[in-house]
Amino acid sequence: MPAPDPVELTVYGREHCHLCHDMIAALQKLQARLSFHLKVVDVDSDADLKSRYGERVPVLVSGGQEICHYHFDPVALARIFPQITV
Repeated sequence: MPAPDPVELTVYGREHCHLCHDMIAALQKLQARLSFHLKVVDVDSDADLKSRYGERVPVLVSGGQEICHYHFDPVALARIFPQITV
């Protein structure tokens, strides 16, 4: 039986955003013990993303579904991905 594909999480944020850095650091710490892909996208690099997210960053998304924004919410992440226990 093949292993399931690892979860892919995307953080939409900005380079000079302390909340963004905090969320990324929390996810990287979690990633040290759990298997998932983490992608970081600078919303200022794309006009559509900048328009969509505005000042509401960071936003954690997977498969088009928003998990949380502003602060990392491990409970919200576990609701969507029970295999990622926090």
